[in-house]
Amino acid sequence: MDGNTRLCTATAAAALKESFGCDGQPGSYTDVDHADVIALYGHNVAETQTVLWSRILDRLAGPNPPALICVDPRETEVARAAAVHLANRPGTNLALMNGLLHEIIENGWIDERYLGEHTVGFEELRKRVHDFPAEEAARICDVPVADLREAARLIGTAGRLLSTVLQGFYQSHQATAAAVQVNNVHLVRGMLGRPGCGVLQMNGQPTAQNTRECGADGDLPGFRNWSNDAHVRDLARVWNVEPLDIPHYSPPTHAMQMFRYAEEGSIRFLYVIGTNPAVSLPELSRVRSILAREGLFLVVQDVFLSETAQLADVVLPAATWGEKTGTFTNADRTVHLSDKAVEPPGEARPDLDIFLDFARRMELTDQDGAPLVKWSDAEGAFEGWKECSRGRPCDYTGLSYERLRGSGGIQWPCDDARPGGTERLYADGRFLSAPDLCEDYGRDLVTGAPLSQTEYRALNPDGKAVIKAAEYVPPHEEPGGEFPFWLITGRTVYHFHTRTKTARAPQLQEAAPEVWAEMSPGDSGALGLAEGDLVEIATPRGRVRARVRVTGMRDGVVFLPFHYGYWDASGGREPGDGAATAANELTITDWDPASKQPIFKTAAARVTLVERGDRPSAAPTTAAARPVAQGVPATTGGTAARSTTSLGSASSPASGRASGSASGLASGSASGPASGPASGPAVGGGVR
Repeated sequence: MDGNTRLCTATAAAALKESFGCDGQPGSYTDVDHADVIALYGHNVAETQTVLWSRILDRLAGPNPPALICVDPRETEVARAAAVHLANRPGTNLALMNGLLHEIIENGWIDERYLGEHTVGFEELRKRVHDFPAEEAARICDVPVADLREAARLIGTAGRLLSTVLQGFYQSHQATAAAVQVNNVHLVRGMLGRPGCGVLQMNGQPTAQNTRECGADGDLPGFRNWSNDAHVRDLARVWNVEPLDIPHYSPPTHAMQMFRYAEEGSIRFLYVIGTNPAVSLPELSRVRSILAREGLFLVVQDVFLSETAQLADVVLPAATWGEKTGTFTNADRTVHLSDKAVEPPGEARPDLDIFLDFARRMELTDQDGAPLVKWSDAEGAFEGWKECSRGRPCDYTGLSYERLRGSGGIQWPCDDARPGGTERLYADGRFLSAPDLCEDYGRDLVTGAPLSQTEYRALNPDGKAVIKAAEYVPPHEEPGGEFPFWLITGRTVYHFHTRTKTARAPQLQEAAPEVWAEMSPGDSGALGLAEGDLVEIATPRGRVRARVRVTGMRDGVVFLPFHYGYWDASGGREPGDGAATAANELTITDWDPASKQPIFKTAAARVTLVERGDRPSAAPTTAAARPVAQGVPATTGGTAARSTTSLGSASSPASGRASGSASGLASGSASGPASGPASGPAVGGGVR
């Protein structure tokens, strides 16, 4: 078992476990309101978390605005608002962080008392970054050395520093190692546990926090440690099973390895729930061939008939968020309750009901012969989860549906000692890293080799925060020769993941109807390309066609949004119908050694002209895709996006539902769009 978390936020969890012994964000969204410097590392918050960006904009427009530092090869809205924009070369995030830490340490912008009392490993870090002066880091990263030094000065002299990290780091080369260095900045500066002083190792979808704490990402529930027999025994007690019934004799199998096993034939049954690997995983031609294997029985449980569902033997139609009741937990540990608003249509059922039915049909029992699953509804499941979390770092025992309803959310841990929840972790310099408590014993950040319990006890017997250094090594695939460009992928503000819901919202589909390729003015000029030209982007794995959007991108980099599969709002396409539009046709089968998160940000590519454009690219003119050319029509959502408001009433055109769909516009699953009802298995259990 693994979660969509593996593609999205596995590195966040891994980095937090490496530094603090346990998952769970140290900071809070409220730190935005207090920080005087906000550093955003590979985090295009203006397009990926728009409400949080609005909160940052409020600070920027008010008195005493914070200074922003943006690390991103694209000229995003964050970059335009930043005091310093470091548009580093893809694959060099760790080199950049080592350079920043060198400047911070060499200038004495560190908290010696905090380091001595609350951390281990600082001297190793000092030695590692000693050979990474600003000039060397700037050379590797291809950024102005003056900008790197200015960023280090702002970070090193901030009174209240907030750092956020997202996919620009997580889906890149040496992902965990780079993210850990962001934690190291806060540890060497003593910037944790106070208003405005925090780290948010962000989630690509904020509610992915649920996946991690409940164990659906290959970990044990409640942040228990696979390698700690006492933790396994405690979970066995909660579930009333024998400890040996909980497999813990080897590290969990991550998603990328699962697909390899399915490719080899040793996995013959695959159950895909609320995710769309036929669009979201790297090297899609390989992934599609695996999903379509005759020897693999594929079950897909989702809201819409996604590209993955079309390859399934059985489809189980699921209800979406407004059609079921349950809790979700945001990135900063805030627990919310979502009540069901409407009944699901047709045969669609809430995921929980499907799982309960499955458990009954499988006759799953505990060691006394009683049903293994003791609850029958969402609130009962929540009460069961509370007991599973009791005494663990993510303690929910002080929460209830009654308390959550109307509360606006409560941050865990919440128990008898902290009935109001906990705004920030580690305020007292005490960490969840003691050998008997920690969720993980850590790994070598370069090779991914795990530490044993004995090694960890020797490293950190007193349960302090762990400062871990890492050597920079170049990416496995670099531009050169036939493939001179870096290819990176990412999101746009108008679509979410593989467009399960957003492609069905006509306003959003109108705003970003098709894939595009962003290039810099220098690169497009050198190739004789102009706005709207149709080009082919190729890597050793495949080809994609897209129209050029010339933006403020750094030279040497091509950007493709990853949302677009073989489906479009006009009725759907099959693989092979014309040119590919999915960015992941091109990405590499490779992953970070520590977090096992796939790498989507470092691939070597070439760009060639297919035909001259007769129109500008349909890419949005807002945010990072803003064109440098004049006269490009502004992005609109079409007539469906128009609304009028008058005193006492408001109206807006309804978007409606896709014909034959199992749900409305909003989906609680991180999956892709449906392809239309004409193909694929029958909903409710057809056979391919």
